[in-house]
Amino acid sequence: METLRERKKQRTRESLLRAALELFTTHGYEHTTVDEIAAAVDVSQRTFFRHFAGKEDAAFAVQDMTERHFLAAVRARPAHEAPMEALRQAVLEGWDAIRQTVESAVPVELYLRMYRTIESTPALLAAHLRRSVAVEETIARVLAEREGVDVDTDPRPRLAVAVFGGVIRVTERQWCTGEDFSLESIRQLTASYLDQVGPALTGNWRVK
Repeated sequence: METLRERKKQRTRESLLRAALELFTTHGYEHTTVDEIAAAVDVSQRTFFRHFAGKEDAAFAVQDMTERHFLAAVRARPAHEAPMEALRQAVLEGWDAIRQTVESAVPVELYLRMYRTIESTPALLAAHLRRSVAVEETIARVLAEREGVDVDTDPRPRLAVAVFGGVIRVTERQWCTGEDFSLESIRQLTASYLDQVGPALTGNWRVK
């Protein structure tokens, strides 16, 4: 059972996170300072750094939560599912749980706005791609363990994750340039693009 002190600490973290994302999405990531984030919550800079290593840490805090949820979902998929199907079902069947994870931290609308801010801010986009490489390596190792293969000698786990990660990146870019910025929109795009992986890799694209 959480103590009063722990609940207060969690509320402070949530307030700082929401303030950070609001400032990043309205004023711009590079134009927002830690002092401004702390001031928005009426705490000290020192308090901010008790919760976050820096602005980048705050910018990706909710995304980190969703990635941890996704990894847990992959581990929990039935053993009979093929690797790509396990990845597909982990993200699509877990969509409602991911929404709940986001809502436990910030409003979904704010999270989606932050997604677009990441895509449009060079420093954040570079950090996103760097972090994605690390996440994909973790997913590959989870798949290898699940399938009973050695990730360092069998290329299939990393190949499967590279394809899956590519689909997610295409989905993100397409969603960010579209007109519908809802969570359901990105879910539908994800499902549609994952369904096209097989035909895209093995089918004939030419229209006769």
